[in-house]
Amino acid sequence: MLNALAGCIPPRERVVTCEEVFELKIAQRDVVGLQCRQPSLEGTGEIPLRRLVKEALRMRPSRIIIGEVREAECLDMLVALNAGIPGMATIHANSARDAVVKLCTLPLLAGENVSDRFVVPTVASAIDLVIHLDLDHRGKRHVREIIGLSGRVEDGVVEVADIFKAENGGLVRGTGFPPHEERFAHRGLDLMQLLGGAAS
Repeated sequence: MLNALAGCIPPRERVVTCEEVFELKIAQRDVVGLQCRQPSLEGTGEIPLRRLVKEALRMRPSRIIIGEVREAECLDMLVALNAGIPGMATIHANSARDAVVKLCTLPLLAGENVSDRFVVPTVASAIDLVIHLDLDHRGKRHVREIIGLSGRVEDGVVEVADIFKAENGGLVRGTGFPPHEERFAHRGLDLMQLLGGAAS
C-alpha cells in the first residue's frame, strides 16, 4: 500500500524511508532507505527504528515514510509530522478508528514525561487521513474504509469523519471531507473531483 501511495509523490522530492527490513520499492530518483540493525552477540551496535526516524529528520527530507509503527518511534514520527514534514506510515489495527487510538497510545511508551494531553492534540493536527485495508479469503488486500481527522479533539478523543467505506464490493462515499483542502490545491489537485462530487 505504501508503495502505491508513494507513486503520488512528486518526482523531485527527497524521500527517506525507515524500515526494520527493506520492503518498500519507491520509484523516485532521490530515495534514501534506512534499515534497523539488531544488536550483536555482545548486545552492542543496535539501531532501533526510533533512532532511524531521528536520523532521517537530520537529512532534511521532503517526505518521510516509516515501514511500520509499533512502539515509541510513533512519538518521533508525530513530532516530525507536526514540524511540517509530510509523511506516511503503516500501523496494525482492527479499524481506522482503532488505528487513531493506537497512534494516541504508542507515544506514551516513550517515557513517563510524555502525556496524552500532548499526544492526542498532536495526532489530531498531524494526521490527515487513515486508510484501513482488509484481507479477503484469497489473501488479497482491499480498502475497507478511509477516514479523515478534522484536527479537533472532544473529551480526549480525536474527531474523525467517514470519507469512504466498503459496501457491496465497492467503496461508497461517506459524509466527511479530508482536512486541509488547501494542501490539495497547492498540489494542483481538485479535492471535489477526487471525491467524485459532493458527499452523499
